[in-house]
Amino acid sequence: MSGDAKRQDSMAPVQVQEGNKSWWTRNTMSYDWHGELKLERFSKEWFDRIDERFIHSARLFATDQRPFDRIMPLDQLAGKRVLEIGCGMGLHSETMIRAGANLTAIDISPTSVEATTRRLQVKGLKGEIIEGDAEKLPFPDGEFDFVWSWGVIHHSSNTGRIVRQIARVLKPGGETRIMVYNREGRPARIAFWWDHIAKLGFLKRSYEESLYRSTDGFSARFYPPEQFEDLFRTFFRDVHSEILGVEPDVLPLPRHLRRIAMKFVSDDYLRKKQAKYGAFIFLTAKNPS
Repeated sequence: MSGDAKRQDSMAPVQVQEGNKSWWTRNTMSYDWHGELKLERFSKEWFDRIDERFIHSARLFATDQRPFDRIMPLDQLAGKRVLEIGCGMGLHSETMIRAGANLTAIDISPTSVEATTRRLQVKGLKGEIIEGDAEKLPFPDGEFDFVWSWGVIHHSSNTGRIVRQIARVLKPGGETRIMVYNREGRPARIAFWWDHIAKLGFLKRSYEESLYRSTDGFSARFYPPEQFEDLFRTFFRDVHSEILGVEPDVLPLPRHLRRIAMKFVSDDYLRKKQAKYGAFIFLTAKNPS
């Protein structure tokens, strides 16, 4: 957690949202955690390398035949109006455009807007990428057939406001798929025991602060699956969720030790356990017709 983070419970929502924008403008989710890539930033080669890392990290839950085909309805997006909330470095944007979507992406971070715009330019693809706050989506009612968001709306000052906005801009019968952090996942439990208990964090901060200090961003919420489903049932039907995770969720070891341990663990085992211990809640819901 960066040093500019403050107690979220003592800040006004507008201050939290300003903090979110500032943090994500300076810190991009590029999957180059250790600064190992010696390539021109936002070049085609740079995007290709970070995409390899993203796709590999998601392999346990995301891909059958082509990247993300297990979690994205790629065979249903051709000709559809699609909104992505939080485009980051743009791999999901590119994936949906290549599936035939008429895509609009919105992100609070100008860095992410620049990255995704550059990605589409170097790949020869077209999409509308705009800077904005998902708590106040600048679109008419019923504008989109599908809304996608991966690891974004839990960083908002008011997640419920975004859920209402998604319901508003979706067409009747439209679908949304959303990922947020799992409060009951192994990473959250480790953060609780390490920061809140072992380091005596409970003496000076709330449980929620111990959780968001353990992850990226200026602020973050962690949801129990049933609570996150209930939030969507206020506006949507056919709401259901599943747990998804990555290698460190199953094998929470330092990177060099995890590489050794991976030699003795099958992908079948990892896939089974990520669905139990994973850090992510992945929710699907439909707008009432």
